[in-house]
Amino acid sequence: MGKLPFWKTKSLAEMTNAEWESLCDGCGLCCLNKLEDWDTGEIAWTNIGCTLLDGQSCRCKDYPNRQATVPDCIQLTPQEVETLTWLPPTCGYRLVRDGIDLYWWHPLVSGDPETVHQAGISARGRTVSEDDVDVDDFEDYLVEWPLTVGEASRK
Repeated sequence: MGKLPFWKTKSLAEMTNAEWESLCDGCGLCCLNKLEDWDTGEIAWTNIGCTLLDGQSCRCKDYPNRQATVPDCIQLTPQEVETLTWLPPTCGYRLVRDGIDLYWWHPLVSGDPETVHQAGISARGRTVSEDDVDVDDFEDYLVEWPLTVGEASRK
């Protein structure tokens, strides 16, 4: 029997920086703009990507310097992951936090960064840039697929 992978043996706080970064599956869903109802706290998803989201690769165009361009970009940390309610249900950080194994299409399991896209989990080809949408029109771009995308692909 082989050694168990790190995400099955370590908590989020115990991971090295490289292990932590590799938990990101590259779906791009966390980089979609979300609207919060101030009264209920309910989160509504849009298909509007952050100015730095590359809609094809689903990666940040300037990850190391992203907060210089997008000051309110949330740096995911083990502490943040514990408190965030809007992480997509397929998010590797959320899955590990909740004691659920990574899905077959996660690059750490499949060995291929394209499987997240092939499985229909990612935002690839589904977004518009926030640079092209007036903030007053964000409500016109509400979508539900980030919460339901890939249901069949999870099995």
